[in-house]
Amino acid sequence: MKSTLLLVLGCCLFHLHTAAYHIIGGEIYYKTMGMSGDNSRYRYLITLKLYRDADFTCGDRQGCIDRFENPVVANVYSANGTRVMSSVYLYISHVVPLIDTLKNPCLAPQAQHLEVAFYTATIELAPAPGGYYVASQRCCRGEKLTNIYDSEHEGSTYYTVIPGTESRPNNNSAYFDKDSAIVICNKMPFKINYAAFDEDGDSLTYHLCNALTDGTVNNETNSTTPPPYNSTVRYIPPYSGSNPMGGSPAISIDNQGMITCTPDRAGKFVITVCVNEFDRVTKKLLGTHSKDILLTVFDCTTKIVAGFPSVLNNCTESPELQVAFPNYSTAGYTSTYYWSFGDGTDTTTENKTIFFHQYPDTGVYKVKLVVNPHLSCRDSITGVVRNYPGLRAGFTSAGVCKGDPITFYDTSSYRYGNIVSRTWEFGVTDSVLVPGNTRDIAHRFDKGNLYTVSLTLHTDKQCDKTVTQSIRIYEVLPFAGNDTILAKGQTMVMQGSGGDIYSWQPSDGLSDPGIAHPLLNYNKDITYVLRVSNQQGCTGYDTISVKYYTGPEMYIPNAFTPNGDGLNDRFRFIPVGIVNYKFFRIFNRWGQEIYSSTDFRSGWDGTYKGMPAPVDTYLWILQGTDFNGREILKKGTVTLIR
Repeated sequence: MKSTLLLVLGCCLFHLHTAAYHIIGGEIYYKTMGMSGDNSRYRYLITLKLYRDADFTCGDRQGCIDRFENPVVANVYSANGTRVMSSVYLYISHVVPLIDTLKNPCLAPQAQHLEVAFYTATIELAPAPGGYYVASQRCCRGEKLTNIYDSEHEGSTYYTVIPGTESRPNNNSAYFDKDSAIVICNKMPFKINYAAFDEDGDSLTYHLCNALTDGTVNNETNSTTPPPYNSTVRYIPPYSGSNPMGGSPAISIDNQGMITCTPDRAGKFVITVCVNEFDRVTKKLLGTHSKDILLTVFDCTTKIVAGFPSVLNNCTESPELQVAFPNYSTAGYTSTYYWSFGDGTDTTTENKTIFFHQYPDTGVYKVKLVVNPHLSCRDSITGVVRNYPGLRAGFTSAGVCKGDPITFYDTSSYRYGNIVSRTWEFGVTDSVLVPGNTRDIAHRFDKGNLYTVSLTLHTDKQCDKTVTQSIRIYEVLPFAGNDTILAKGQTMVMQGSGGDIYSWQPSDGLSDPGIAHPLLNYNKDITYVLRVSNQQGCTGYDTISVKYYTGPEMYIPNAFTPNGDGLNDRFRFIPVGIVNYKFFRIFNRWGQEIYSSTDFRSGWDGTYKGMPAPVDTYLWILQGTDFNGREILKKGTVTLIR
């Protein structure tokens, strides 16, 4: 029972100890909510904010999660590092998306997509000398950060200090209330308002400080380490807490919380800002609060390039003269596009969505596209519109049978031009080009199957159009049966197959010449022609010859010559009226069996164990049952001659 309970508890809490590489920053702070019912403890609302890269996905990374964990854990310590209560579980109250896109007509439209989750819990603490530390520690930070070694295995510590009895235990901590994503471009100056908010109106000062790790090395689980918290992440030189991303000028923050910088390289940088909170009356330091977040610096510069097809043929089936204009330009998010259509009209668009322009008539028009026409980062391109619509492609077919000519009828038309040639493809390797006004064509298919047939139209207006259809070709596979030898008076059921409708010619000796399996009762040599048709009207023919001998009997030669000349190379018997063969065996003069079979069609090839048998006289024995049910036993000799 104990093992089962531990297993269930471990499964329930597993998500609390899973590496999650997408968390890129956070902070923790508190608000005093009043006193407990007996006025012995203060009630504090603890808020933890975590930030994640909303574009991050785990892929096949084991143990990685690409969402916010819920809940997360915080721990409370006294000033001397003693843990004063069990772990506090903070649950998500809400999640806010943070999205920013670079809206510059001369720069590539980079986007930053983050999310921030707000976790909350309420705790009660009795006022005590030195106050308390509330800390949340976890692994891990974002991947491949530019300023931190092995960042996906580097932990985080977020903590806040509640003042003790010697100060102001009913304080409300400062916190950063401005959450936003910002696209930062390399080599370009930027500003971020990073000012904090303090509900008590305390005096605040700012400085860049160290990002804290979770107190362990390459830890894959959340930590619970006591204060003081001074273990910093492993910065990659020349970066540090006070110089987290370099720049020219380097990143800095003033006492109003304004961050400024001109980055000198692209990358992902963890930035940590510390705010000192001073009581305005006593001038005492109430605590230092910190927040870290990821700033991504993009390479935003791009070459503005106007993009439009050099030749745009309007070959639509509809005869309408409106033309669809695509825009393939490389431009900024807020670029504008000036179009001159060559018919005396123009327009300006603000995005690259396909749009339509109505021309007054058919013809060839010169079109010009200018990106950012009034800016220095402009570019232009010209193209030609050939406006000759109304080309409709289609065809029908007649015939469905293998071997018959299948006629294809071109039903195409062209409102504003002429069709000068056609290319037919019939689902085989070769195609047929038909010049001039010949509209129809016939083709024979040598096998029943589903074929893909296409017709491509070529016009005098540089418009080509292809239409494709699937054509089912049917065939019958007539089979009248194998040529047969019968004894006079022996009947046989004919074995016609291969279609739906059958006809035997001549009808002599047949019980019904219009079915697949009529009964044959005859006594003269005869050849039948079987006509087989299917429901689609396709027809095929096959023949069968029937020879009659006096019998039942087995006709067996007395010599054979296995010399490879193709004549009499095998010793075999001809059965007449025999329906079952028990054995056919051959022995040499010493009584040794050298051949045995019940297949009269193959026969003995004159070898024994793969070697030619010697010239000699051999004994054979054959036993079978005739069509009357009588057993027949035959014995004799055969001479092998080479």
